[in-house]
Amino acid sequence: MKPQIKIPLVALLSIVMITISCSDDDENVTTQEVSTENLTLAAQVDVIDDASYDIVENVYLENVQDTRSTVVTSFFPECATLDVMPNGDGSGNILVSFTEACTLNNGAVVSGQITLAYAAVNEGTREVTYEYNDFTYNGHGVTGGGTVVRTFENTNGNPQAALTSSITVDIANSDVDASRTLSRTREWIEGVGSGTWTDNAFLITGNWDTTFTNGLSRSGEVTSALRREATCPYFVSGELSIVTQNDIEGTLDYGDGTCDNVAVITIAGQEFTIQL
Repeated sequence: MKPQIKIPLVALLSIVMITISCSDDDENVTTQEVSTENLTLAAQVDVIDDASYDIVENVYLENVQDTRSTVVTSFFPECATLDVMPNGDGSGNILVSFTEACTLNNGAVVSGQITLAYAAVNEGTREVTYEYNDFTYNGHGVTGGGTVVRTFENTNGNPQAALTSSITVDIANSDVDASRTLSRTREWIEGVGSGTWTDNAFLITGNWDTTFTNGLSRSGEVTSALRREATCPYFVSGELSIVTQNDIEGTLDYGDGTCDNVAVITIAGQEFTIQL
């Protein structure tokens, strides 16, 4: 179970004052401020980013079919239109259009478009580029895109996607936008070749930098692989090492495998439960 620390909402969103010793001299102490509200926003962007990319992943898996021959259960409902345009040489393009408030089969509500361009296979790998166009995920606007190098079999014998991306997230119910660049690897560890999205699970490693229009910046590096299960909208386990713009360091723990919207941030030995 994730540690549950009961903090009133007002206290959770207040400024947490943390005293940090900067040297062996006990008198040399500085006080820095960390907003748990800002750290919650950053953690939410982590989830929005990977969940949006998960849609890209399912577009590719169901339509280019390097690892599965038949789609038994589709990730996409009738409110999603997928136009697949092969070039005849192993490459092609895919345009995905969602109606307003289209509810995907995993429960996420999306709108707008996603475009993909995939290259022909080259020595067991394939490059894919993608872009979000007027796209929203659960009310959050997402723009930008990235490049993926897909490996059909890594050293563990699993398919994996190594991606670099640059996106902007317009956070719902907030006047703050977030810009993110990342380098990430997504290893497909369960559900390979089953023909259904519901049993898919991935392990995610890598690092990313996020800056916000309110002045916050936060970097994150995976220290224990994040686990994403297709039927859960959140990471279910794993840990990030985080650093803010004031060089305040901490960890973000997504728990022990339970599907919930709770994560725990630890800074200077103090734990704070946040809701994603």
